Amino acid sequence: MRIGVIGAGNIGGTLGRLWSDRGHDVVYGVRDGGRAPEGGRTASIPEAVRQVEVVVLAVPWGAAHDAVQNAGNLSGKVLIDCTNMGGDAQSSGAEKIAGWAPGARVVKSFNQAGWETLEQPELDGHKAVMFVAGDDAEAKQVASELGRELGLDMIDAGPLSNARLVENLASLWIDLAFRQGQGRGFAFGVLRRR
Repeated sequence: MRIGVIGAGNIGGTLGRLWSDRGHDVVYGVRDGGRAPEGGRTASIPEAVRQVEVVVLAVPWGAAHDAVQNAGNLSGKVLIDCTNMGGDAQSSGAEKIAGWAPGARVVKSFNQAGWETLEQPELDGHKAVMFVAGDDAEAKQVASELGRELGLDMIDAGPLSNARLVENLASLWIDLAFRQGQGRGFAFGVLRRR
């Protein structure tokens, strides 16, 4: 699959490298002078978007609007939103992004744990869970398959309006990791009665 990653920080860089290692064609969309993780291929943000079927938005929330605006036409693309807006019970970052990118098939995921969990998703014999919210069933399936390739327990969290619940879970993870002293070495999981 051809994947464009906008944002080459911890989350974007880790996801891009892991998918590239699994045979996907990954290009990092960067601003002028921006660099990709070691060995990564770069292009301008609009050029990266033109080349791919799946766009992964992995930038800080404050940079999300500009990144989407710089991307150009996202119509028809699966757009996986990994950002964390936080603090708005009336809407979600993913819903705002869908408004900024008409026609994009927006999915919320890969934001509920640190990059370490993406790299090593099994903790004490259990898979870390990653919820997926979106209105396009096929786009959610694409995101879910990409997550399963990494070893994550991908669970459909419902429509894009539920992205605010997923983002609240991310806010909880951040609070536990940093304010409550849990550190980054944990993830959420779903236990199932057999």
